[in-house]
Amino acid sequence: MTRATSSTPSVRMLRVGELLRHAVSDLLVRNEIIDPALDGVFITVPEVRMTPDLKLASVYVMPLGGANAPEVVEALNRHKKYIRGQLGPALDLKFTPQVRFLVDETFDEAGRIDALLRSSNVQRDLNDDS
Repeated sequence: MTRATSSTPSVRMLRVGELLRHAVSDLLVRNEIIDPALDGVFITVPEVRMTPDLKLASVYVMPLGGANAPEVVEALNRHKKYIRGQLGPALDLKFTPQVRFLVDETFDEAGRIDALLRSSNVQRDLNDDS
């Protein structure tokens, strides 16, 4: 039997991450966290990555429109103990993982890749191959 490497998440890690993603999203929709940085901000949770021991969850978030992302993440991290306490009953796990919030930068990365693909150098190379 082969073990999954640290770069390849196990099925259990993916399943727990998805459960946690839904639970965090539900909590954020209910606006239970009182913080000025979160007032009126809609936050998406595109991904949650779990450590192999399922004790730490990296929750990637992005405010709608991407405005004030660092401040929103800082506010969520200030309230991570409260959030963890709220997540425990929502999850069917022996232990509730600790959470840390990070800015999701996949949208920015996709924009950079798109800009590169549209650059004149790439277009020239594509036209030279035809």
